Amino acid sequence: MSKSAAGDLPIPDPHQGSGGRSAWPRSEVIGICASTGGPRALADALGRLPADYRIPILVVQHMTPGFIAGLVRWLDGELALAVHLADDDQELAAGVWFAPDGAHLKLEPTRRLGLDADTIVGNHRPSGDMLLSSLARAAGARAVAVVLTGMGRDGAEGLADVAAAGGRTIAQDEQSSGVYGMPRAAAECGAKTVLTPVAIGDELAALDQTRARR
Repeated sequence: MSKSAAGDLPIPDPHQGSGGRSAWPRSEVIGICASTGGPRALADALGRLPADYRIPILVVQHMTPGFIAGLVRWLDGELALAVHLADDDQELAAGVWFAPDGAHLKLEPTRRLGLDADTIVGNHRPSGDMLLSSLARAAGARAVAVVLTGMGRDGAEGLADVAAAGGRTIAQDEQSSGVYGMPRAAAECGAKTVLTPVAIGDELAALDQTRARR
């Protein structure tokens, strides 16, 4: 299956219901935060998604500077979905979009991506907290927050913001985590679902209702 070019994603009317399929509103954007062990967890989770998956996925992966572009190239070769480094002020579109070295990735209220190389948030730039909190502000209950394996607490507060906005919240389970720091903090901050990376991928796959109607 060849990869399709990422196109503009129509943003659903927040006042429209989900057609009785679910008590949750239709998801419109997914944010993922990962650190130690993240590349394998990302490959396992995102490997469950088809090339025509329509919900944009924004990712913060903590890495040594200079290595994120290589991870993006590797994942782009491994996954059916197209994987890219995010650009500042680009439209929200289908595909997987990674924060580049040294810059926070966020979703603006205009549904465009923003990069911030100046703000200090905790110990990380890019910050998972900044990404997920921006999704809560911009997409509310239509945001999905995922926190994968890693040391520390990055992503937990952002996930709590998504939970408070009514969005879906998912953390990796302890047994499959290389380091059960970030997922533990996310669970303590209200992650509603705790799964292995493969099961997380299946959960995300089920959210694309545009594919289910085909």
